[in-house]
Amino acid sequence: MKVLHLDETHPKLYRELKKIGISNHFDFKSNKNKIENIISSYTGIILRSRIKIDKSMIDRAVNLKFIARMGSGLENIDTFYAKKNKIEIISSPEGNANAVGEHALGMLLSLINNMYYSQKEIFDGLWLREPNRGFELKNKVIGIIGYGNTGKSLAKKLSGMEVKVLFNDLKPNLSNKFARQVSIETIQNECNVISIHTSFNLKSNRLINKSFIEKCKKPFWLVNTSRGQCVVLKDLVDAIKKGKILGAALDVIEHEKSSFENLVSSKKIKSDLLELISLKKIVLTPHIAGWTFESKIQMANIILKKIKKFIK
Repeated sequence: MKVLHLDETHPKLYRELKKIGISNHFDFKSNKNKIENIISSYTGIILRSRIKIDKSMIDRAVNLKFIARMGSGLENIDTFYAKKNKIEIISSPEGNANAVGEHALGMLLSLINNMYYSQKEIFDGLWLREPNRGFELKNKVIGIIGYGNTGKSLAKKLSGMEVKVLFNDLKPNLSNKFARQVSIETIQNECNVISIHTSFNLKSNRLINKSFIEKCKKPFWLVNTSRGQCVVLKDLVDAIKKGKILGAALDVIEHEKSSFENLVSSKKIKSDLLELISLKKIVLTPHIAGWTFESKIQMANIILKKIKKFIK
């Protein structure tokens, strides 16, 4: 069995696959067209998000038995067509759930307590206390949209902070001791904080837009560690200016490249981003919520376990 690795992962994965007789091959630089020319000889693909596995790729992958995605999002894979061609889809959404939950909480605390910009002011020689008076999470209502692995992770971490946690999810009957399932209208009516943890799909694409924001009864803080396309950047900027959104903690941006390694380059996009930064009510990180040393090896372990189970 030959497996093609299209993105770097933890070395343990390569070593353990080799032990069970799998031949590892690596190509971290070639574009999609070049990969299509060689894919026919491989029985497995392991990747993150650099290459799109679409119908064209799958049609050429005549010997492919499985596609393993390091992480949770599968939007770069045509899963329907792959399954139609009897190709197993393997992913590891549970592998970085704790990391994302911790990151979301950390960003939220930084946002509501003005930690990021007060530090920048100190670097500029300013010591401003009253303008940086913050808020406590205690007695706030937190709304989580998407109650999969990362949403549940955040809810668990919030459980000791004397807050009320609500969530909305497309799947029914997911309530547990950490959060109660409600309608999206209840999230809009009651929440002081809204945190996005949905997978990327037709319903979550541009979810937080002008219409959604205007339906919210209270000004709220927004956290997004899901996908950048879930939040319309221009509408977010306008809402912060109007006071409808009190601030935003974003690990992902609408205009990221599909590989998540850079932002798309355009004057308009740069203008929107610069305007967001100038508002001084944001915390930004470069898509690193699930990017910890621990999650890297945890995802490798999960993928390894699932591959072994599949080929057994």
